[in-house]
Amino acid sequence: MGIYVMLTKISPYAVKNLEKLKEIEQHAEKLIEENCPSVRWVMNLVVFGPYDYLDIFEAKDDEEAAKVAMIIRSFGHATTETWPAMEWKDFKSIIEKIKIDYS
Repeated sequence: MGIYVMLTKISPYAVKNLEKLKEIEQHAEKLIEENCPSVRWVMNLVVFGPYDYLDIFEAKDDEEAAKVAMIIRSFGHATTETWPAMEWKDFKSIIEKIKIDYS
C-alpha cells in the first residue's frame, strides 16, 4: 500500500450551501468505498491557506489513488492535487543504500 496526500480546494460556490457540502462528502465517501475498496483513510484535515482540505490515505497503487481524486473532482465543486508520499523511516533506508564518494 502506498501513501498519498491529497490537497483539495473547494469552489466558492460550493460553500454557499453548507448542507450541500455535507451531502457531497457523504456521497463521495460512499463512491470511494464502492470503487476503491482497499483505500484506507489515515487523516482528514481542514487547512487555512490556498487549499481547504488535506487528506492522507493509503491506496494499493497510483491508479486507485487517481480514482479517489477523480471521484472528488466528479462533483464539479473542487480541484485536487494528489502526491505519492513516503514515511521518513522508509526514505532513510533508501538513502542509506546509496554509496557516494565525495573525495
